[in-house]
Amino acid sequence: MYGVSGTGSVVAEEWGARAAHSRALAVLQVRGRALGLAVLPAAVAVVLHAGGAAGHFTGSGWEAARWAVTVLAAVVLVAAAAVTLVVVRARPAATPTVELSETAAPDLYRLVRDLADRLGVPAPSAIALTPDCDSWLEDRTHRALRAPGDAGGRSSGSAPVLVMGSPFLWWMRVGELRAILAPVVAGTGPAAHPDIAAARRFVRGLDAAVAVPAEPGLDPLRRLGARGVAQVARVLLRACRTHAAEMERGVAAAGSERAQAVDYGVRIVAQEQVGLAYAGWDRLLTRVALPAWRMGRWPARLDAGVVSALTELSRRDRLADGFSSRLGERPACDLLEEPGAVDEATSLLAARLFHGGPAEPCPDWSPVEWSQYPEEVVDRKWRTDAARLHRVLDGLGVTGGPTPDDGPTLARVIDHLTAGRPEGRAEGWTESRAVDADDVGPGCPTGPGSPPDPDGAAGGPDEPGAFAGPDAFAGPDPGAGTASDAPADLDDPGPSVVPGAPAGPGSPDDLDAFDALDALDDEPVNPAAEALAVALSALLAREEAVREARVAAGASGTAEASKASRNKSGTKSGSGAKSGPGAAPPSASGVTPPSGAVAGADSTTGARLAGSGPGSDADRAVPPPPPVVFSGPDGPLPLFPLQPPRSGRDLLADHVTAMVCCAAVDTAEAAPGLDWLDGPSLLVGGERAADLGPRILALVEEGDPEPLRLWLARTGVRPEKPVRLV
Repeated sequence: MYGVSGTGSVVAEEWGARAAHSRALAVLQVRGRALGLAVLPAAVAVVLHAGGAAGHFTGSGWEAARWAVTVLAAVVLVAAAAVTLVVVRARPAATPTVELSETAAPDLYRLVRDLADRLGVPAPSAIALTPDCDSWLEDRTHRALRAPGDAGGRSSGSAPVLVMGSPFLWWMRVGELRAILAPVVAGTGPAAHPDIAAARRFVRGLDAAVAVPAEPGLDPLRRLGARGVAQVARVLLRACRTHAAEMERGVAAAGSERAQAVDYGVRIVAQEQVGLAYAGWDRLLTRVALPAWRMGRWPARLDAGVVSALTELSRRDRLADGFSSRLGERPACDLLEEPGAVDEATSLLAARLFHGGPAEPCPDWSPVEWSQYPEEVVDRKWRTDAARLHRVLDGLGVTGGPTPDDGPTLARVIDHLTAGRPEGRAEGWTESRAVDADDVGPGCPTGPGSPPDPDGAAGGPDEPGAFAGPDAFAGPDPGAGTASDAPADLDDPGPSVVPGAPAGPGSPDDLDAFDALDALDDEPVNPAAEALAVALSALLAREEAVREARVAAGASGTAEASKASRNKSGTKSGSGAKSGPGAAPPSASGVTPPSGAVAGADSTTGARLAGSGPGSDADRAVPPPPPVVFSGPDGPLPLFPLQPPRSGRDLLADHVTAMVCCAAVDTAEAAPGLDWLDGPSLLVGGERAADLGPRILALVEEGDPEPLRLWLARTGVRPEKPVRLV
C-alpha cells in the first residue's frame, strides 16, 4: 500500500487514471462497432451501385442484389436512427434530491470549492441533499434533468453535481465532513476527461433506454418499438458493462489516491462516524418515523433527530462511548443559512421515498414536531389501533364485556382471547412465564418460547428489555404451520422422526408420523386469536387499499399535469428541479423543496418486493404490497418500502399492546413517550415499561392471561374500566 504522499501516491493515482481512460476507450469502441455494423449494409449498397454505374456489376442477379441490399440498408439505417434517438433522448435515472442554492449554503459551497482547489480538480457545479447516508457525484448535464429556466443548460463538459447525505450535515463536524467529501470531490478530475465523460453518457443513455417501454402513455405501436430498442440497448450494455465497471473503479482509485493528501488522518476517524450515522438513521426511520408516517404525520426534523438518536446510542452502548463528546465542536449544519428549512425539506422527501405521500403538506399529511410526537403520534396511534380492534370484535359478534352504554374495555379483549383455549397447554406455560417483574433480567425472556429481542439485545445496560411500543414486536410465529415444514420428498429415506418408528423409504409409519407432525403444526394454539387476526388483517388490507387508491389517483393527476406542463414548455423537468406538478418555487432561503422526481437509483432497478412466505391463515391474510411501478419522474411512491408486510399474528399483538397502553394511560396515570432508538414507548411512573412484550405474546399466542394480569395488577391498570378511543 502506498503512503499518504510521495511518489507512491502519485504513481497509484496515475495508474488509476490511465486504467479508467483505457476502459473508457473500450466502452467507446463498443459504440463504434455498433455504429459500424449499422452502416455496413449502406456501405455495401454504395459499392454495388457504384459498380453498376461503372459497368462492372451487370446482369439481372446483380441488379436484384443491388436493390435487396439497398432496402436492407435503408431498414437498418432507420432502425439505427431510432435506437440512437431513443438513447439520446431517454431520461437518465436521477436521484430525488433537495437542491441547495449557493445563497442557502454559502459556507458549504466555499468549503467544497476550497477542497477542490486543494485537490487540484474542478469544483462540483452544484450541491444537493438526499435522505441517505452516502455521498457521490451525479451527472445532470442531460437536458431532461435541467430546470425549465436553464434552457442553455450546463455545457456538456461541466462538472457533476455533488449529492450529499443529509444526516452527515447534522451528525458530523465540519472537519469530518471535509475529510469525508475529499475522495468524492476528487472524482471531478477524471469526470472532466472527454473520453470518460462520453463513455459515461453512452452507458447512462443505454440504461435509460432499457426503461423506456415501462413509461406510461405509450400507444401499443410505440411501446412495441420501444421494446425492440430496449433489446438492442441490453445487448450493448452486456457488451460494455465489464469495461464500464472497471472504468468506475479506476476513477474511484484515482480520486482516493488524490484525496490522501487532504485530511487523511481525520478521514480514518470520520469513517467510524459514517457507520454510526447509518445505524442511527436506519433506526430512526424504522422505529420512530414509520409509525408517524402511517398516521399521516411526518416528522419535520428527521436530521436533528439523528443527533438525539445517536446521542442516546452513545449513552447506552459502551462501543459508542465518547462519540457524543464530539457534539461540542462545530456541526456541519452550521454551514447552512437556515438548517431548519433544509431539514424540513429533506424530511418530507424521506417520507415520500420510504412511505409515499403528497408532495406538499395537507390536512391528511401534516408535519409534526418532536415535542408533539408523544401526544400527536404515539397516543393517537394506540387509540386508533384499539378502536380498530374493538370494531373487529363487534364485526365478529363478540358479546360480553361492557354494556352498549359503556366504552370499550381491555377486559373484553382478554376474555375473548382466552375463550376456548386448550386446557393443559396454557397452564404449563403459565407456571413458567407468570413471573414477577423483579425476576426479569437484562435481555432475559420471561419463559421458554418467548421471542428474542429484535436487535439481538434488550435495550441498554440501564434499561434492559425496554418496551418499545406496538411496532417493536415481530417475534416468531409458533402457530404458523407451513408447507415448508414438511419434507420435500416423503419417499426419501431418512432417520425416523418418531422414536421406535421403523426406518424405510415410504413406509406407512413414516407417513403417519409426518401427518401427525403436520397436524400439530397446523393446529392453531389459540383459535380465538387466529380468527381475530384474520379479520383484523382483512380490515387493514381494505384500509390500505383505500389509501393506495387515493395515492394512485393523486399520482395520476400529478402525471397528467406534468405531461401538460412539459408539452407547454417543451422542456422536461429534472430530479430536484421544481418544475413538475406539486412543485413549489424556491423559498426565500434558497432551498428547493423535493420535487416529484422519483427516478430513484438505477432505471433498470424495479423494486421487486417478495411476498410473504407460506404460513398460517393469519399470516396469509395480509396480502403483499403491489410491486412498485416506475413510471417516470412523477410515478407512484414509495420507491423503497422500509418493512415487509406483517403477519396477522404480529398485527394482533400490536393492537392488543395498543389497547393495554390505552388502558394504562387512562386508568393508571401512565403516559405515552418517545424513545429515540425504539420509537413509541409507554412510561409508567416516568420509567419505560420493561416487560410488557412477552406477556402480550403469551395472551395472543397461548391464550394465557395470567402474566398480563399480574403486570396490570402491579401497575395499577384496571382492565374493566372503559378507555377513550378516537
